[in-house]
This record gives sequence, structure tokens and C-alpha cells, in this order.
Amino acid sequence: MVTPRLSIVVPFYNVERYIADCLDSLRRQTFTDFEVLLVDDGSKDDSVEAARDFCARDSRFRLITQENQGLGPARNTGVTHAQGDYLTFVDSDDLVPRHAYEMMIRSLDETASQIAAGNARRFNNTSGVRQSFVHQKPFAKDLAPTDVYEHPTLATDRMVWNKVYRRTFWDQFKYEFPAIRYEDYPITLRAYLDAITVDCIAAPVYYWRERESGESITQLKFQYGNLADRVTSAEMVLKLLDRAPELRHRVQKHLALIDLATVVQAFATADDDELQPLLALARRLSSKFDPRIVREVATLQRLEYEALEAGDTELLRRLARFRAEGHGLVPARRHPTLPWRYESQYPGLRDSKLPAAIYRLPNDELDVRALSTDVEWTDDELVIRGTAEITHLTADEGTSVRMSLVCGRRTQRLPVTITEAEAPLVGFETRVPRAMLAGLPNWAATAWISVEMRSGLVRRRGALKPSPLQYADGAWVAGRWIQPVRSGNGRLSLQIRTGSAELTGAEVDGDTLILTGRIPAKMTSPTLRLARSAGDIQVPLQRRSGGAQPRIPKQRGRESMDEFEARVPFDDLIDTVNPDDPFLDRTVLVPRIHDGEEKQLIVVTGINHGLMTPRGDRVISLTRSPGQYLNVVESPARVTADRIEVAGDRVTVSGPRWRNVSYDNVTWRRFLPNSDDGIDATVTVTLDDERWSAEADVTTMTGSDGDDPYKWTLFADRPHASPYAVLSDSFLLTSLPLKVGTFTLLARSGILHLETD
Repeated sequence: MVTPRLSIVVPFYNVERYIADCLDSLRRQTFTDFEVLLVDDGSKDDSVEAARDFCARDSRFRLITQENQGLGPARNTGVTHAQGDYLTFVDSDDLVPRHAYEMMIRSLDETASQIAAGNARRFNNTSGVRQSFVHQKPFAKDLAPTDVYEHPTLATDRMVWNKVYRRTFWDQFKYEFPAIRYEDYPITLRAYLDAITVDCIAAPVYYWRERESGESITQLKFQYGNLADRVTSAEMVLKLLDRAPELRHRVQKHLALIDLATVVQAFATADDDELQPLLALARRLSSKFDPRIVREVATLQRLEYEALEAGDTELLRRLARFRAEGHGLVPARRHPTLPWRYESQYPGLRDSKLPAAIYRLPNDELDVRALSTDVEWTDDELVIRGTAEITHLTADEGTSVRMSLVCGRRTQRLPVTITEAEAPLVGFETRVPRAMLAGLPNWAATAWISVEMRSGLVRRRGALKPSPLQYADGAWVAGRWIQPVRSGNGRLSLQIRTGSAELTGAEVDGDTLILTGRIPAKMTSPTLRLARSAGDIQVPLQRRSGGAQPRIPKQRGRESMDEFEARVPFDDLIDTVNPDDPFLDRTVLVPRIHDGEEKQLIVVTGINHGLMTPRGDRVISLTRSPGQYLNVVESPARVTADRIEVAGDRVTVSGPRWRNVSYDNVTWRRFLPNSDDGIDATVTVTLDDERWSAEADVTTMTGSDGDDPYKWTLFADRPHASPYAVLSDSFLLTSLPLKVGTFTLLARSGILHLETD
């Protein structure tokens, strides 16, 4: 028997709902020289039958059984049976992108590093696919080779499954998972410290499942045994820092913000007889932190820490319940004798063991937060609506808001209208004249909007930020394309694009997608390439009139442009076995214009709606990114929305109808807390030959008292398969959010939600 290069250890226990999808994502890997060690940790459901089925169909899968011992020991069992030169781990309810192991092993072969680690995505039907927060900074860019000292954010990457290890390295340091929960972090950090070099890959190599109801509070999470394991794991991690004191501050702060906060939150549901053991457990962890950490956290967590130090279990319970109820920030009040100081009105002010001075709010917590919620172009202006506040302070009649357009060193005042003041927020509308944008200097590439707020004696400055849900349209202004986007520093940035490739039209001609647009006339040998993990698709461009191309008249700040046409065969776009996204079973192809070493994304300037074309059981969709760049999506034929109508308390969502797709049960679904099970609203579905629609009355979707915060997601059921969330044409998202009765209709990752506050 030939020894495989890669061993994949997959422990499982009672995951019959998910394990088949997990194993199928492994079976479809482009790197094929692997074995999968399926470790049944005493499952009581039918997940073992799914494992046996894969073993029967694919000799690379092997089943190992043992009595239930927990995830760590099950992983250790898998390692003892593993034969490969490389080693990796997968949790049995997660997914692995098709090219993940090919990328990581290729990197290790090239660099001789001990570990290759990559980015991760969180996913579920309700919220779609999105960046994993804890992996965002460590894997912001490719770094090969590096190490945890040169790239210290790796020290907060606590998961074992987004990595491939050299087996010789694993055996050299005799890694073994402890028989506790939260067993990943001690092994992961120790391996980072032991490794000479590590390869960091920015592309996602792992899809990490989240419950449909989200990462909400669960009783299991706050059971004492669970919390004790969390503290034990944290102590093991802290002990490792004796070897790396330069990482101590970063890791301690990470543990304080996540692990200690979780232990403290357990006071919200603890019984009276559990308070003292819980206090001792929390203090066991907090006593190991440098006191400087406390000075760097927000006031609420600092109060929790001080209550721990004082042994005030009643205050800890009040603070934990306050946090669990979702109050978040609370209005501050002026100090009774020092009016330039403010105190937080969190529970315990004036009636706890803690001195009142601890409740004082530092200046950096009284910061301005201004968020745009709607961006609209008129013939004369860019109109921006949103909300603003100074955190912890309540808006009143004396609150003022000033805004300015900033470009380089140039600052120009903008008119601001206060539309409403509902504590603690101020609603505003500001208008940026097109004439002001036209007057920006030729060298300008971007502009942003500064915000100054005054409330009482407090004045703060900041930048206007866009809603993370926002898809804003751009517009031509004096020959330059102005595009509102979220910049890397979080600001609402007005990008000024000149000489960019543009899409002005798109149509279907039989088996071909025809794209028309403009490219800079200076390009000599332009081609169109659509990028995907399986390899780029290259398409020749035709300049409309051959040798003598008609020039678009050059305007101020705009390069001369030529017209082009590109004909993309649909067969080149269909790739059912190589989807980049293992959850949605789709690939987003990013078109670029290449000319020698130069390459440009394509700005969508000429169309304001999507183009969706069925091809068998797949669909090709012409879409746009949040920055209004052209995307092409190849995906399975599923229920898709492209139109929304709102009339009072009624909302109707509709879209194109595809053959062989079930529309019998398109419904708004609300998942139960801490569960993947939900309840459905009453929805009227209407079908004709070309379209579907689903109408609902939101008054039937509120809680029993009308005040419960609910979140409904538009779902489609299908026979003999899992239900899925309905995705939306991205052009539709520019019209959201919308008010529907007491709900707000919005989209997250292209998925429609009805949410109450």
C-alpha cells in the first residue's frame, strides 16, 4: 500500500445532519493523495452510517471506532492511525474548500516550513458566508515564510483545523490534545512557538459552521464543567508564554476579551449556590493577567474585573444580566461636582462595593459614531442620510452636528439637516453638491466626510462610516466616476476613478454572454480574464471598429477611452465539480482587463440590474460587488430574488423562475434560540410561467407582546434535500434597508432578513 502524503483526521459524535456534507467536501479536494481517518467517538445517531457509506465508496476513507472520550482524545486516536507525511484536522460539521489542501501543501513543498495555515469563513444558511473575525488579522495577506514573532497576530489564531502540519514536526514535539474542551489553543500556540517558519495563506482554507440561530448564549456554554475546561485551557496557554514574553500582552488581552468575559457572563444564569465556585474560577483566571490589561478594556468589562477583585457576586450577576439583555452602551451622566467628567450608569453606581471613581468614563470612550444608512444620487447632489452619536451621551436640543468634505488638505463645509433625535441617536441628512465634487483637483483619488459633534461640554471629531450592509451606486461627475465605498480604515470613502475599464452593457446571445464597455485607449493588447481558483478564463476583446477605433471624447480628468466587446461562451463558465464555495456550491468569477503587467477591475457604469441565465441545472449571474465592480457568479439553480415591493405591513419578494426548482414552500423562517430548528410565517406563494412571488403580512410575525426582537430569514424548502436561504440579486441591495411595519427589511451576505430592534 502506497503511503498517502496527507492524513485528514475527522472525529465525529452525533452529527448525522452534517457529516455527509463535510466528507463530500473532502472527497472533492483537488489534492487527491490523502487518507481520511474517521474516528467515531461513540456516536448514538446515524452519523456512523454516513461514515461507513463513504468508506465503502472511497478506499481513502477509513473508519475507527472508540467509546466516547471527547474531541481531543478522538483526535489523538486518529493521529496514531495516520500514515501521511502531512497531518490536518477537520471538525465533522464543517466544510473544506476544494483547493485548500492543494494550496497549503504546495506552499509547504516550496518553503519547507513546518506549518501552513490559512484564512477561514463562518457560514450558515441564515447569515450566509462571511469572514471569520478571529482569522481576519492573522491572515490578511499571504506571508511565506514567517513566524509568530515576526507576525504576532498568529498568537490569537486558536484553532487547529485551518492548518496542515508536517508529520515529522508533529512527532518531534510529541503533540497530544488534552482531554478537555477548548483543547485547540494550547496545541496551536505551542506549535506556533515551536515552528521555525509558518506559511500564512490569505485565501480561505476552511469553512466554520455556525448555528442557524447564531452564537447566542447557551446554558451548556455556561455550565461549570465547560467553564472549568475553558479556564484550564487558558492557563495552559498562559504557561506557554513564559517562552515568549513578547507575546504575553497580546494573548492575555485576547483571553480577557473572550475567555474571562465568557466566565463572567455565566453569573447571569448561575444559581445562588454556584456563585462562590464561579467566583473562585473566574478569579483563578483573572489573577494571572497583567493589571495593565484592565486599563485597556472598555468600562463595562473593567467593572466586571473590579467586581471580581472585590468578590462582589451580586454586582457580577447584575452586570452579567445587563450584558445578556443586550443593553450595550448606556447613557452617561455628568459627575455631580465635576461637570466636565462623565460617569457610566452601569449597574452598581453609588450602591455597590466599588468606588464611584471606577465608573468614570475615559475620554476615548466618548467618541463620535456616525453611520450612513442611505446614499442617493440626484441630478445636483449626493444625498447621504444616517445617524450620529457621541457614545454614552444622549442627544438633546443642544446637540449639534457639522460635516465637511475632506480631500487631501482641502476641507469644504457641507449642509447638515437634523431629521430626528431619538436618544441616543441623531438622524441627519447631508448633501454633497456635484459641483463641489467636480471641483476636486485632478490628482485626487479619494475624498471622505469628517464629522464634528457637540453635546454639552463634549465635542468630538471623527469620520462618517458606511453601514456594513450598504451597496451604494456610483455616478459620473464631470467625466470622473465617483463611487461611495467602505475604505480599509472603515470610512465612507468617495473613490474618484479615472481611466477605469467600464461595463456599459450585457446581453445573452444563444450560448454566449456578450459584454460591452470601454477601456483606456492607451492599452495595446487588452484581454479579458475571469479569475477563479481552478484557473483563469481568458477571453479576447474586440475593439468595435478594428484598426481605427472611435475615441470617446476626453473630458476633464478622464482618459481617452475605446469601446470593446467580449463574447464569453457559457460552457467556459460552467464548472459543477470545482466550486470555490463548498457551502453555496458556487464560484464568484472576478473579471479583469489585462494589458501586459497592468490589470484593472471593471466598473459597472451602464446597467442597474442583474442578468441571470439558466444553463441546465446551473445559473450564470452577472452581478456587482459593494464597490460596483463586475462579478460573474456560477451557481446551482435555486430560488433567487430580484424584486421587492412594500405596502404598509405587507412585503412581496419575487424573482425569476427556473425549471426543476421547487417553489412550493418559500417562507420567512425564524430559528429558535440555540437551535438549528425554526418556525415558519404564513406566506402566500404565487407562480406563473416566468416568475415566483412570496407575500407576507409582518403583523403576524411579531412576538406575543409585540415587543420581542425577532429575526426572520427568507428560506426555500426542497424535496429530499436541505432547505436553503434565498439569495438576492446584488443590484437589488442598493434599495435596502426598507421599513415594513415594525420591521426593517435588510440583507446580510445577500440573504434577506426581516428584523425588529
